[in-house]
Amino acid sequence: MKTLAVIPARLGATRLHRKPLRLLAGVPIIVRVMERVCALRVAERVVVATDSEEIASRVREAGGEAVMTRADHHSGTDRVAEVAARSEFSDFEAIVNVQGDEPFVSAAAVRGALLQVTSHGYELGTAAVRAAPSVLAAADVVKVVADDHGAALYFSRAPIPFLRDHADVVERDARVLHHVGVYAYSPDSLAKWVALPAHPLERIERLEQLRPLAAGMKMGVAIVDGPLRGGIDTEADLERANREWPTFTVNES
Repeated sequence: MKTLAVIPARLGATRLHRKPLRLLAGVPIIVRVMERVCALRVAERVVVATDSEEIASRVREAGGEAVMTRADHHSGTDRVAEVAARSEFSDFEAIVNVQGDEPFVSAAAVRGALLQVTSHGYELGTAAVRAAPSVLAAADVVKVVADDHGAALYFSRAPIPFLRDHADVVERDARVLHHVGVYAYSPDSLAKWVALPAHPLERIERLEQLRPLAAGMKMGVAIVDGPLRGGIDTEADLERANREWPTFTVNES
């Protein structure tokens, strides 16, 4: 399917001030993410969706494509949906959403999420990495539980699956999945997602992917090999990313 990759970015992050324009190895984070997605060659067109002229300018200076969007979006998915609905993108059959703070995003995660939509028949797609049980105690790590067919059952920052009986520790440890913040959709499914009203579970967990799940939409989960490098949310994350960048190549697949 002809695929559009959209990278939503805004300047209003609270945990890391002006995050998209902070420097990773001397280049703005948002540019590094754009370079990474382009290098993966999973989409015929890659655009950064933003409400900031400053972000758009830096993307264009780096040779990328930026699309200006409204400033009142509540989520990256809403911003991606605005872009996907424009007439100039009407011929794309699949959309992939890569978060603007994921310069280390893996090829397997992006391709896996897309395959859920383009090959496996799901309305929506995402990815997860098998993780060590230690992540269950980390509230900043989103976990996912999937059914026997690979569809997401629930996402949470809480320890899921919860271990009630220590006799089942081996079974629990085999099912710890660290969610990767990559999404894929058909245009119709994306429009359906953002048209839904916010759900109480979404508000409670602060996880937007619970909205379509609560409405009965099916989201396939591609389970890919780790380790998961993670995104950049804090000053500590940015320091780590700058340490790791020299050993990471944007062209790695």
